[in-house]
Amino acid sequence: MADVPKDLLQEIKRLEELFTVDKAKLKAITKHFISELDKGLSVEGGSIPMNPTWCMAFPTGEEQGTFLALDMGGTNLRVCEIILTDQKSEFDIIQSKYRMPEELKTGESDELWEYIADCLQQFIESHHAGEKTANFHLGFTFSYPATQDFIDHGVLQRWTKGFDIDGVEGKNVVPMLEAAIAKRGVPIKLTALINDTTGTLIASAYTDTKMKIGCIFGTGCNAAYMENCGSIPKLAHMNLPPDTPMAINCEWGAFDNEHKVLPRTPYDIIIDKDSPRPGQQAFEKMIAGLYLGELLRLVLVDLHDNKEVHIFEGQNIDKLRKAYTLDSSFLSLIEEDPFENLSETADLFQNKLSIAPNKSELELIRRLAELIGTRAARLSACGVAAIAKKKDYKTCHVGADGSVFNKYPHFKQRGAVALREILDWPDKKNPKDEDPIEILAAEDGSGVGAALIAALTLKRVKEGNMAGIGHPENYK
Repeated sequence: MADVPKDLLQEIKRLEELFTVDKAKLKAITKHFISELDKGLSVEGGSIPMNPTWCMAFPTGEEQGTFLALDMGGTNLRVCEIILTDQKSEFDIIQSKYRMPEELKTGESDELWEYIADCLQQFIESHHAGEKTANFHLGFTFSYPATQDFIDHGVLQRWTKGFDIDGVEGKNVVPMLEAAIAKRGVPIKLTALINDTTGTLIASAYTDTKMKIGCIFGTGCNAAYMENCGSIPKLAHMNLPPDTPMAINCEWGAFDNEHKVLPRTPYDIIIDKDSPRPGQQAFEKMIAGLYLGELLRLVLVDLHDNKEVHIFEGQNIDKLRKAYTLDSSFLSLIEEDPFENLSETADLFQNKLSIAPNKSELELIRRLAELIGTRAARLSACGVAAIAKKKDYKTCHVGADGSVFNKYPHFKQRGAVALREILDWPDKKNPKDEDPIEILAAEDGSGVGAALIAALTLKRVKEGNMAGIGHPENYK
């Protein structure tokens, strides 16, 4: 950056100070995170809901049968048929994707469930036309914060990922979907409602016995792990055996909604203020894919409008002024630009925003993308470290899924460096050695995980363990 003008260099230095999270800060965040995890399991609760899921076992790898999985994500709806074979930890999968129409996300509740039931019906008709089939047991991946009194039950706490449909928050979503399915006479019984993060944990543990934590780093962020029922004070009234495992869906996007420890910048504060739900999902708004491009955009507009440097001088930045016009893939492309002159980044700005940055501005853009991407990865490691410390896991695997983890350059390596700093691991003797706690790409949680949880639930019912079962008739 030797040839970057002094005023731009000062701005880069200011941004480095704003977005850099040092080792001491990571440790302070992790310490507060552990206390918030504990609070969420307690009777009074806290910002992190720590939702019991009624998924009460890891898979053995011996599970068998044919199951349906329905994955309602933010962008797509996916229906899968999963055959758990008689080969240990092996499965076959058939799947279809359906686009989630944007208008459904803010439309009427009935329209949403009718659309989902239509997709299920289409799937069965295209794969089992003319067959006389018994009821399919369905694992429904509902990746929104939900309270579960039973495994076949889920009360939506709040919409996330751009959804805002009236009349669903505070209600059990299962009867809504069941009614739409019944109307079409489709042979499906909803066996388990799961969160994609719990599914990630279970699917990953199916193929890797070292898996202890499941995470999602995508449009949103979250984690799940197994807790002993004896360590969940808010379930004490259920009198469950204390050593019985229970998967906990942390919903940790809400960590530090009180703004006690997270190092928010003025740009994070704008993102929160202008979001549909100000004051909520504080952690998520600093690390999730939905917000990374918006952070970059806000900084660039601020530099153009308010700073002495006046980047993109004399150019029309109307396209850049449009909120959420950039997503995390835009940052990925900037960080992946292999050319010294950053020509791909220049093309990206020209094609997407009709802006022609000069060489110094390109250097600033690249550094800013690195700062935002690095901060997201380092903060995400605090949550993983908090669960590991709380459960005293010295070694384990963490299964991670989501577009940011899978596609964002250097995310995994940056997270690993932060874990090393937080947990004070000694330096590796051999660079190829595994870290004691390693974050790996997860198995398909919202498909295979949902099917496995349905299988584990059926097995539990057959053994006579009805804890957390709302409608026993659905398991016959």
